[in-house]
Amino acid sequence: MKTRPAGIGNVNADWMGSLSSKLSAMPLKHLAVPGSHDSFTFWVDVHAPVGPDQRTYVKYLATMFSVLAKKVMVKWSMTQVLFKEQLDAGIRYFDLRVSSKPGEPGNEIYFIHGLFGHKVRDGLLEINSFLGRHRKEVVFLDFNHYYAMEAEHHVYLISMLQEVFGSKLCSHCAVENITLDYLWEKKYQVIVFYHHSSAQGVPVMWPGNKIPAPWANTTEPIQLIEFLETTLKKRAKQGSFHVSQAILTPTVNTVAKGLLWGLRSYLVERNLPTIMSWVEAQRPGVDGVNIITSDFVDLTDFANVVIKLNNLLLSEQDHVT
Repeated sequence: MKTRPAGIGNVNADWMGSLSSKLSAMPLKHLAVPGSHDSFTFWVDVHAPVGPDQRTYVKYLATMFSVLAKKVMVKWSMTQVLFKEQLDAGIRYFDLRVSSKPGEPGNEIYFIHGLFGHKVRDGLLEINSFLGRHRKEVVFLDFNHYYAMEAEHHVYLISMLQEVFGSKLCSHCAVENITLDYLWEKKYQVIVFYHHSSAQGVPVMWPGNKIPAPWANTTEPIQLIEFLETTLKKRAKQGSFHVSQAILTPTVNTVAKGLLWGLRSYLVERNLPTIMSWVEAQRPGVDGVNIITSDFVDLTDFANVVIKLNNLLLSEQDHVT
């Protein structure tokens, strides 16, 4: 029997639908929502070319050493291990980077992080299947990096999103109006953020500036936490959601030192306690956290910890009333 990794389960598959009426009436920008970083990098293809998101010297090494170099890259490209299980565990924000395969005929689009992953269509269909079974759950799909994509690729991707999700797509409106009650009434379950001018004028594609996600770009957990605190204090009061990226980013030196161990073992696991302590100490609400993302969401009870932060809002309301 196949076992699930620690921190992954289906106990939160319907967590949004199970929130109290007080919380479902609040703007979603004030709720705590768990997310994953580079959400679809649970599988990458070592036989495909190195992705166009990589620096020239990385492409050179991969060309020289072929599959061996790519197997090392896998250890530093994969930031998640499962996807359907992420949905079941309660992850509702997905950080998505996509690319065409240069030289491949047609307009097919793939998820990417160093190496190519699954076709985007396959991932979207899996999300749609989940939403069909869980009618009160809502996902944020943040398409924030595009590689080797011409105008026709963007047209293809935007059309694909509309084709797959149809009436589940939430039209762009004031962020303050987006509550779960509002989404349930309209039967909306998907909010797509598209960080490219190709989506201008498409009502169901939200502009990227509606979901800022400041990036610390550090390997040091203390610096990361200082950055998270500083950017939270600067969070816009109106007009946008907010992503706190509780992630550490490897440098070339980090990869060299931990070459054979990889991101999960060398950087993430050893620093998780510090990062999770920060998450557990947060409060959602007007001046608090909104969306929090993490690498390898299976390593801890990450989603559950973030979801439970919403109980603090309930306690505050009960106290006031």
